[in-house]
Amino acid sequence: MGVFPYKRIVIIGATGSGKSTLAMRIANKLRLDFIELDALHWEPDWKEAETDMFLARVEAAIQSPGWVVAGNYSKARHLIWTKAEVVIWLDYPLPIVFWRLLARTIRRSVCQEELWNGNRETLGRFLRFWSRDSLIYWLFKTYWARKREFPVLLSPPGYERLKVFHFKSPRELERWLKSMAQ
Repeated sequence: MGVFPYKRIVIIGATGSGKSTLAMRIANKLRLDFIELDALHWEPDWKEAETDMFLARVEAAIQSPGWVVAGNYSKARHLIWTKAEVVIWLDYPLPIVFWRLLARTIRRSVCQEELWNGNRETLGRFLRFWSRDSLIYWLFKTYWARKREFPVLLSPPGYERLKVFHFKSPRELERWLKSMAQ
């Protein structure tokens, strides 16, 4: 692939698809800032930040000359995508995303991994499928909507100037990452 010339990258995809993990890998590889939108959005006790506060945090974070953003927050898209050069879309099949989400949540729950501002995922919260707090609920609520929404957003008129890398499997992504120059 040669030298990867882009310095402002957005990673999008379903809940649990690996956006943050990939964004961190690319940020480390290219020596760019890693920006996790969830960290800017969630206050302690899983309270959402006020929209103005969240957008101010996003605006401050993307002032850097080079960054990789992980997240799909539509309310911040106008800030991020207008400055971005690349969108990487993790468009994996639902079974892959579901099992990744399940494994991640179990690991985080068992290890009591702190996420943002003291928040932790719990299995109880995850397994209440009917609850809006459940990541399973969120995955099933948004998975197909994102599959319909992203192609429309990425086609003219709109953000057609963005270079789009669309990956339909983890194996395809890994091949691409290996081809990326150091």
